[in-house]
Amino acid sequence: MNLAVNPYLQYKQNAVQGAGRGELTLMLYDGLVKFIRLALLAVEKKDIKEAHGSLVRAQGIVAYLNETLDHRYEISQNLSALYDYMNRRLVAANVRKDPRIIEEVLGLAVDMRDTWQQAVKLAGDAAVRWD
Repeated sequence: MNLAVNPYLQYKQNAVQGAGRGELTLMLYDGLVKFIRLALLAVEKKDIKEAHGSLVRAQGIVAYLNETLDHRYEISQNLSALYDYMNRRLVAANVRKDPRIIEEVLGLAVDMRDTWQQAVKLAGDAAVRWD
């Protein structure tokens, strides 16, 4: 029985457990961008297995983001349509191993991540001012 604890994994687990909803969503977007970039690199290296795995992971994140939307808000319908589009494009990219499709979805994911990052920052700044 190995009692050694991987400090990196412990740090990541603590970060996730201590994060608020905004930070958790940001972590998901970061993961989405990471896996899409890994898929793009794998396609460029002709590593079909790695590309497939990374694209499937990206699809899983998009599906989770879509499933966790709060549909009481109008913006959720727009986000759901965007997530659906991204998922369809990721599937197409996986079938064709087309770097142009991967780059298209990467651009969307980076924009969404950057926007969410700014929103989390602004929400945090607002919370500080109200305290």
